[in-house]
Amino acid sequence: MPRATLPALAALILSLAACSSSRVSILGEPRYGKTGEEDYLSGEAELKEKSYPDATKFFEHVRNKYPFSKYASLSELRLADIKFAQDRFVEAADAYATFVRMHPTHDQADYAAFRIGEAHFRDAPTEFFLFPPAHEKDQVQLREAVKSLRSFLKAYAKSTYRQDAEKLLAQAEGMLAEHEWYVAQFYAKRGKWAGAAGRLEGLAREYPGFGRAPEVLLSLATAYLEMGERFRAQQTLQQLIVRHPQDERRAQAERLLAEIR
Repeated sequence: MPRATLPALAALILSLAACSSSRVSILGEPRYGKTGEEDYLSGEAELKEKSYPDATKFFEHVRNKYPFSKYASLSELRLADIKFAQDRFVEAADAYATFVRMHPTHDQADYAAFRIGEAHFRDAPTEFFLFPPAHEKDQVQLREAVKSLRSFLKAYAKSTYRQDAEKLLAQAEGMLAEHEWYVAQFYAKRGKWAGAAGRLEGLAREYPGFGRAPEVLLSLATAYLEMGERFRAQQTLQQLIVRHPQDERRAQAERLLAEIR
């Protein structure tokens, strides 16, 4: 072998050695231990270092070789975490849901249940509500997030993830409410009052704490009047007056109510 190639060969060997670890060989093969715990811990170490392919190998090995150990179920959960970390949110949500279904009494079931909602939320377009009604499909993941987070809060009232879930749910509901408001205005501006009323009714019913609540009720009353629904308009205006006595729209609601009685 020519002398000139020896330094290059040495450098290559050192590079390969640097890429290996006590857990993974130079060729990238996992060095499995003697127990499920050893292999699970190796997987966690690889996951912490974001070596997702190697972590996956360890967790799958534990799940398959030690199916009745506690590390098998933990490995299933970590495999879901890997999908989440790789932004494969739909797959992650499915994996977390499977974990909760298969291990409902597991001490990390609440974590998995919370992550279902978080995965759906992360998969939703952040600015979807700025689009017109033709893009209704953009709501699917966000609605799934709201559904999952509400279920989580109901099922795990004492979970340490409760506060995080409440914050995420408030954010998701706020985004959905803004979308519904946008769509209602979209219909109203085009004189499609039935469509506007339907959206506003749902908005008032599903998101009573929405920041635009008084404006929603006033807009709903206007839509009813445009549809010739005077009685329903009266009821809606009365709701505005009773529920939001300090709002600046109360005076307008009272004047309008007096006009249509």
